[in-house]
Amino acid sequence: MPEVQLHAGTIEYQDVGSGPVVVLVHGLAMNGAQWRHVVADLRSGYRCVLPTLPMGAHRQPMRRGADLSLRGMCRLLAEFIERLDLRPVTLCFNDWCGAQVMIAEGLMERVERLVLVSCEAFDNYPPGIPGWVAARSAELPGGLAIMAQAVRFRWIRQLPVAFGWMSKRGIPEEVFQEWLRPLRRREIRRDVRKYAGDTRRGKRDLTAATSVLPSFDRPVLIVWASEDRIMPRRHGRRLADVFPDSQLVEIADSYTLIPEDQPAQLTSHLRQFITESPAAAMRGG
Repeated sequence: MPEVQLHAGTIEYQDVGSGPVVVLVHGLAMNGAQWRHVVADLRSGYRCVLPTLPMGAHRQPMRRGADLSLRGMCRLLAEFIERLDLRPVTLCFNDWCGAQVMIAEGLMERVERLVLVSCEAFDNYPPGIPGWVAARSAELPGGLAIMAQAVRFRWIRQLPVAFGWMSKRGIPEEVFQEWLRPLRRREIRRDVRKYAGDTRRGKRDLTAATSVLPSFDRPVLIVWASEDRIMPRRHGRRLADVFPDSQLVEIADSYTLIPEDQPAQLTSHLRQFITESPAAAMRGG
């Protein structure tokens, strides 16, 4: 897997296909495998770039002094895009709310289109029951170590407090193991604690970013799971109302991880969105 040196540390990433650039971003305790079904199709005609951010499934720990707060993670993603000289970018998020804070921080210079797929928004941070459990585990001494051991059991992972409400189809065992194996290392848990244990400040930053979203005048596609139990359905509609150039698609028979539950529908909407929203001259973030 290729890697790039950034201020916070070494970031591994996948880079497959060729054509217009699509950067796909994962959520907490996941990596690019979250998008594997989408990439299998989308790589035909598009260059798919998937960074592994330090959210628990990363294999190389960050530097001890690295800022891994919500804002720090957003700056890390922006630096990654800049270091690889990616532009113009279609930037896609699922589960994570980095896009909103990146807009507020002026970090969208290279982004021509934005895709938000059932993600944290407004006051839903940390999101739902599993977000609350992850945040509390990060705050308690030894909490993440206990959580890392607990989720080794399939029946625990299937509970609503873990991944049970993330995917309606269920996530294959080999993918889970890829996500969770790094979390058993102390230095990886240290990185996760910086992010997941800082939800009070993160929530303030996400809430503050909401007022800036109408300034983002580039095309936005919002794809929401109509049966989502973690990301409220009304948030998809609210986001569509906030952005001046947006379209909302609701997908049935799926939970938050639409790339897992309904990848074919999601990929079809992505292709259509990119085709119908041709790149214009790059504007400032």
